Amino acid sequence: MMTYTIGELAQEFDVTTRAIRFYEDQGLLSPTRNGQARVYSARDRVRLKLVLRGKRLGFSLGEIREMLDLYDADPSEVGQLQYFVSKLDERRAQLHQQQQDIQVTLKELDDIETQCKALLLKKRAS
Repeated sequence: MMTYTIGELAQEFDVTTRAIRFYEDQGLLSPTRNGQARVYSARDRVRLKLVLRGKRLGFSLGEIREMLDLYDADPSEVGQLQYFVSKLDERRAQLHQQQQDIQVTLKELDDIETQCKALLLKKRAS
């Protein structure tokens, strides 16, 4: 059975050991102990990979935990995939809204800049 140390996982996924311990405290990882040392299984490695992917996609740790728990409850993955698809839809909608908000803000910045430049030209001419 393949096992990993906290340092090996931290290096592989470019995260701190503190972050891995935090995910453990949150119940997302469950290493065994060999004395004082944490021993992570292949399952923990996959879960860490999924946690980090979920974070990159903007999911909360609570949402990530729900997805992982669904997989644990239903290894056929049907429930997990349905939940994941619904969360992807929600996240996509949030990102589209943010994109629209950014476009509006950029337009406002352009308008204000144009007004300011026009005022500067007017003041310099007088």
